[in-house]
Amino acid sequence: MVLFCIVGVALWGLPFYYDFMVQQFGWTRAQVTSGNALSKLIVGPIFGFLAGWIVDRFGPRRLMMIGILMAGVALVGLGSISSLGMFYFFYFFNALGYVCGGPLPNQVLLTQRFDRARGKAMGFAYLGIGIGGATVPWISHILVQHFGWQTALQILGVTIVVVSLPLAWMVKETPQAITTNGSVNVPSPKAAFKQLSFYLLTLGSMCSVAAISGTQQNLKLLLSLDRHFTQRDAASVLSMVLTFSIAGRLLMGWLADRFSKKHVMLLTFLLVAAGIPLLFFGTSRPILYVSAAIFGIGLGGDYMIIPLITAEIFGIEILGRLMGVILTAGGIAEAAAPWLMGHLRDATGSYRESCFVLVVVALLGGVAVLGLPDRRSTG
Repeated sequence: MVLFCIVGVALWGLPFYYDFMVQQFGWTRAQVTSGNALSKLIVGPIFGFLAGWIVDRFGPRRLMMIGILMAGVALVGLGSISSLGMFYFFYFFNALGYVCGGPLPNQVLLTQRFDRARGKAMGFAYLGIGIGGATVPWISHILVQHFGWQTALQILGVTIVVVSLPLAWMVKETPQAITTNGSVNVPSPKAAFKQLSFYLLTLGSMCSVAAISGTQQNLKLLLSLDRHFTQRDAASVLSMVLTFSIAGRLLMGWLADRFSKKHVMLLTFLLVAAGIPLLFFGTSRPILYVSAAIFGIGLGGDYMIIPLITAEIFGIEILGRLMGVILTAGGIAEAAAPWLMGHLRDATGSYRESCFVLVVVALLGGVAVLGLPDRRSTG
């Protein structure tokens, strides 16, 4: 439920409102996608590693609760904006909510509590993102019709807190979630930072996140403003992408428990690269729906496989700190890619160049993944 709210609703749900902001305030595509960019570029480098250290030291529960409150405040605030300054201010809180309450604490919590079926457990938990992302366009569409887009955002913000905060409060810390001192045999993150595998994994993560975010955050703008889809039809495509991501999470989780996680990760990259051009240039509804399925399955497996392969290579004792760095790097890519794609579209009048860049980035990530080991490093 926390992933449903923080990622599915607060992160994946916001691009649904970008075209309303463009039409009401006269902002450019680059401006509405730059809120995510500027906030992540500030929040990630400053708070990413710190959040990972807090999770390793004190457990994920308290940080998760703080993140939920921040995400709720962010959406309520974004529903009351009238200037770019306030837009950036509340997007900053949205990014803080994502770092503190999103994948990082949830990934560590799941990795600590599951071993042999870790991939399956991660896949089921990550259904929250897929279900949230699949339903929020329809929820938003209904709310906008009845209350307007600004009140709709405020309702979503309050709902996030009411639904997920009590559930996060009930989470019990596990004994291994808290490190009492440095005398136990806990590996140092410095050892991981000296290995090429860590940087290949970080680069691969950045590339996949950039390709996914650059596509997802511009898709509603493309469908609504360029291809003149109705709000209902655009919501249908967005929902379909996230619906198929549900199948992707389950499938990739099942595969990760049975086959090389490196090869499973490579498969997700190839699916994302294959789905992007079909999404941007599909000429018929059937092609568009097929592309939504391909891209959605790749999207579903991508975020979930990264903590699994990190734990396999480096172990779970320092997973929080390593994921803090990897997610920070991924956050920078996630922030920059949508803004760059929006800027290219504003400059060229077409998403053709943007599509080419996104496919190349996804394939570059696949090349980085090929250099990863197949099992835990002993170095």
